[in-house]
Amino acid sequence: MIKRMAENKDNFSVESKPTHEHQPAQEATRHVDVCVIGAGLTGLTTAFLLKRKGKEVVVIEKQPRIGGQIHTQQVGDYIMESGPNTGSVSFPEVAELFEALNQECSMETACESSKRRWIWKGGRFHDLPAGPIGGLRTPLFTWYDKFRILGEPFRAKGTNPDETVGALAARRLGKSYLDYAVDPFVSGVYAGNPMTLVTRFALPKLYLLEQEHGSFIRGAIAKARAPKTERDRRATKKVFSARGGLSHLVNALGDAIGAAHLITGADGVEINPTDGGYVVKYTTGLGQAQTVYCHEVVTTCGAYALPALLPFIQQSLMSKISNLFYAPIVQVGVGIKDTQGVSLNAFGGLVPSCEKQQVLGILFPSSCFENRAPLGGATLSFFLGGVRHPDFLSKTDEELTAIVEDALHRMLKLPASVQPDVIRIFRHERAIPQYVASSGERYAAIEQIQQQYPGLILAGNIRDGIGMAHRIRQAFEVARQ
Repeated sequence: MIKRMAENKDNFSVESKPTHEHQPAQEATRHVDVCVIGAGLTGLTTAFLLKRKGKEVVVIEKQPRIGGQIHTQQVGDYIMESGPNTGSVSFPEVAELFEALNQECSMETACESSKRRWIWKGGRFHDLPAGPIGGLRTPLFTWYDKFRILGEPFRAKGTNPDETVGALAARRLGKSYLDYAVDPFVSGVYAGNPMTLVTRFALPKLYLLEQEHGSFIRGAIAKARAPKTERDRRATKKVFSARGGLSHLVNALGDAIGAAHLITGADGVEINPTDGGYVVKYTTGLGQAQTVYCHEVVTTCGAYALPALLPFIQQSLMSKISNLFYAPIVQVGVGIKDTQGVSLNAFGGLVPSCEKQQVLGILFPSSCFENRAPLGGATLSFFLGGVRHPDFLSKTDEELTAIVEDALHRMLKLPASVQPDVIRIFRHERAIPQYVASSGERYAAIEQIQQQYPGLILAGNIRDGIGMAHRIRQAFEVARQ
């Protein structure tokens, strides 16, 4: 029998370790060094680092729990994420954060099979090639583009600073690489459209390969040969989670910060400058008005929340930030007791938009990490919607379930006798920010505001990348500031 529950990001049923619930403040006014707005990964990491430096810090969160979109669901024998599933150890700060948390939370890196990525084409999944031999043999790319890529190191460098990811990929690699490598990758990371995402904002490392080295291939070779410090080597690029699920990372940060420094369930949060710093006002769930005076304030919430949070910022500046569009996502967690021998020995499968499927991609968490499903079973995460299909957010549970069950049998080739033991549906109206051409104006507006109001830092995924590693690295930089 299928157990099914539809949930959204603001109303989760918590089966995992209890989160830090709001405690009524003991005083109506308090004074701190730094006030952090938002208890997602950026805010919690920032507060954790500041507290280690001896700063008096308080974190204020609107929701009744900490963690933001990170939320691990324990459903019977299955562990599934309702938000981000994994991160990449792209920067040494990721390893340093887990090390600083010591035994409170341990990093779990994905097993070797997670290096396999599948791409859907022509009615089945194919391995994304990992080397030159596989690159020649794969049916994903045309022979014309396979030979054309030999000339990639000699192509002229692009001159348009706002060139999109799709235009760059087509120019340097060819259309089949755009369709069957770049497009599904962008769908998997941003749930976005490569023809609208601007490379220097959405994929800055890729942009710099061409700008600094004139070529992706030459740039990759130069990066591989460049001397690395011991700290640089900590950025292993491995896929990671926290052992037992990402909520363990959130809870470890919350424990280290301390309940007395975490305010959840705060309504009507508003920041205004005052002599020597800032005043933050909010109302508790019990209707009590609270005031926090601080020298510095860090916001980590979404762009859509900033106008009400910072009413003193002139509208002409704020509009360049608050217009940031977030892709809507429907994530469906699926638990299967027995796959009947069907191998899902990969990180997951991505679906190019040109293949006209209803699923953006499928991740296989139980193939990457231990104890995410019963032996012989599987935990899967299906992703639907995105910028191309925002209407999926309004589909009924029955419609979404039918799509997922079709994909299980038609795409993953599970026998008809294999039925889901658990299905959980999570709707995220504002899931992933889209770094399009207007990002340049947004970055400039953020910089202007911060210069105009010293001690105010606008952080979070409105800038500097959307991945977990980006959030952690940004928190380290904010704490240094």
